[in-house]
Amino acid sequence: MSSDTSSPHAAASRRARASAELVLKGIALNAVLAAVKFAGGIFGHTYALIADGAESTLDILSSLMVWAGFRVAALPPDADHPYGHGKAEALSGLAVAVFVFAMAFSVGWHAVHEIITPHQGPQWWTLPLLAVVVGVKIWFARRMRTAGVAASSTALDIEAQHHRSDALTSAAAFVGIAIAIIGGRGYETADDWAALFACVVIAFNGVHMAGQALGDVMDAAVPARFENEVRALALAVPGVKALDKVRVRKSGLSHLVDIQVRVDGNLTVREGHDIAHAVKDALLASTAHGISDVSVHVEPMK
Repeated sequence: MSSDTSSPHAAASRRARASAELVLKGIALNAVLAAVKFAGGIFGHTYALIADGAESTLDILSSLMVWAGFRVAALPPDADHPYGHGKAEALSGLAVAVFVFAMAFSVGWHAVHEIITPHQGPQWWTLPLLAVVVGVKIWFARRMRTAGVAASSTALDIEAQHHRSDALTSAAAFVGIAIAIIGGRGYETADDWAALFACVVIAFNGVHMAGQALGDVMDAAVPARFENEVRALALAVPGVKALDKVRVRKSGLSHLVDIQVRVDGNLTVREGHDIAHAVKDALLASTAHGISDVSVHVEPMK
């Protein structure tokens, strides 16, 4: 059974556009922080800050991919994509995870090079600089995480994790630089070891990010709580006696539902159709669940 679902799709498109705007703000923030980190690393004699700046630069590229994914996800359904373009959001999140792995390898490689190469110790003023960077990153990560939960967006959640990873890298650099400054001669590589440690944590986070994105791409089951809420909404419709299969999959910023309802076997075809239509309307009207399309199959009670 099908009906006009332009309104739910329009809501998903609005969420995609709002998410894209937030990602653009993150890109602007990373551009500023990258410049600050590069300057601090070069003039403050600390590779950890330079590596952090390189990470922020890569963040800009990966965020641009997420932004492009949201722009595609905001497109309405068409003949070639009858369920919309929501998968673009999950694919962009997967691309970010790949960037995270590449970033962890690159920074780790250069950190090892700095450890085995004698160099000057870092300057003290890089510490307050890093403290500001960590604070800003944590604040923006929380803001993006809140937006991701509200929009039910895997890509935004991954971006939030990405910003938290950046904060962790900067925090590790802060600890390493502090040790190098306090320890003095012989401790110049402390910040490089800190950068190497951060790479391990970033790679671990990358595994989690990739798992989230792959789950959406592979149509993993939604949480049991969500499915139970869908069941409750359908069972509340007058005429629905029981439910058989209830399948829900995430498609970008919305969900698609395939449900089988059982009705009185003595009802006419039209009466069964009306009940099915009521089930679909009830699920689509539940805007809190972000459902954009529902397929209802009617089975008679035995």
